[in-house]
Amino acid sequence: MILGIGTDLCNIERIARTLDRFGDRFRNRVFTETEQRRAARRVEVAATFAKRWAAKEACSKALGTGLRMGIAWKDMAVSNLPTGQPVMAVTGWAAARLDAMTPPGHDAIIHVTLTDDHPWAQAFVVIEARAHQPPPAAGPD
Repeated sequence: MILGIGTDLCNIERIARTLDRFGDRFRNRVFTETEQRRAARRVEVAATFAKRWAAKEACSKALGTGLRMGIAWKDMAVSNLPTGQPVMAVTGWAAARLDAMTPPGHDAIIHVTLTDDHPWAQAFVVIEARAHQPPPAAGPD
């Protein structure tokens, strides 16, 4: 079942200006070390940060709170699987909110997709509750 859906559109040039103006202060307040390392390896640093900004906004909307009620920017972190697929991990208040909205007997799964086409970066987040699967029945001895 779907627990929440969120989307956000972010202007890459706005993020570039913010990076120019506030530098490490902005990066360290909003992005995890993993997110910062990924951006540092990319040619389009501002676009990488803009996509992650949009993902955090989208995740907060899918959690049903927006960026209020105690959720911190770093409570939501985007990383990538070896295949390149983005994944979202939540900690702190965001994790507590996710636990509270997940029905008993279910696991919450956060799906995230990112895209950019200068000057825009966009993210979609869908939070799914998937019922626990019973263990497979034991075969005959």
